[in-house]
Amino acid sequence: MPRFFVDPSAVRGDRIILTGDNAHHAAYSLRLAPGDRIKVCDQRTAYLCEMVSFDSETATARIISASPIDTEPPFNARLYQALPKGDKLDTIIQKAVECGVAEVIPFESSRCIVRAKPEAESRKTERRCRIAEEAAKQCGRGIIPVVQPTVSYAEALRAASMADVVIFCYEGDQTTPLPTVLQQASAALEAAEKNGRTPDIAIVIGSEGGFSPEEAAAAQDCGCILTGLGKRILRTETASGFVLSCLVYALEL
Repeated sequence: MPRFFVDPSAVRGDRIILTGDNAHHAAYSLRLAPGDRIKVCDQRTAYLCEMVSFDSETATARIISASPIDTEPPFNARLYQALPKGDKLDTIIQKAVECGVAEVIPFESSRCIVRAKPEAESRKTERRCRIAEEAAKQCGRGIIPVVQPTVSYAEALRAASMADVVIFCYEGDQTTPLPTVLQQASAALEAAEKNGRTPDIAIVIGSEGGFSPEEAAAAQDCGCILTGLGKRILRTETASGFVLSCLVYALEL
């Protein structure tokens, strides 16, 4: 069933008004007709709707039923991903959204081969946001995860350190095993739920060359937990999905 994301202002009584790209997609790409059913999410509520009418700029749907969004994990996972080569970031965003990430923040580290180009950053961020939205529709998410513009390593660390738990994926020595970190995340979830809030979990992943010892030391100084992901070294495009899947298994399923 087609899924659309709208602003809460689009919900008007028992009607939802699709505009812009949503209306064009419904009328021309999907060729929906009156009577066809769709699902609409406004980031808080999921609606089962029936298409009613179309005009040159809008498409109107009637609300059949409404229910709270129940497809989001009980934590806010923020992925801080060092820029990889080629189009790997596109795949990372897509799979991370499917695995429940709430936000993706690309950053530059010392071992990144690819560097952000200021003149192209706006266009690339817009395209990455579209990838996140399409992935959210495909997998039935209740929200559209946000993809931020590329930041520096220092900015990424500073933002990540504010989370309840920071999983800094590192293949070097003196790391904490992921199962131990997941136990800490479980305790953070329980503490947050008692206070009526959703815990923030930051996941920090390096590029193809990983992190330098100096970057790992800086992460420790910021309160990040240097986390090992097992006996095998994962590719940068594999690591985020692996960690997110472990979090979902430990904290949601």
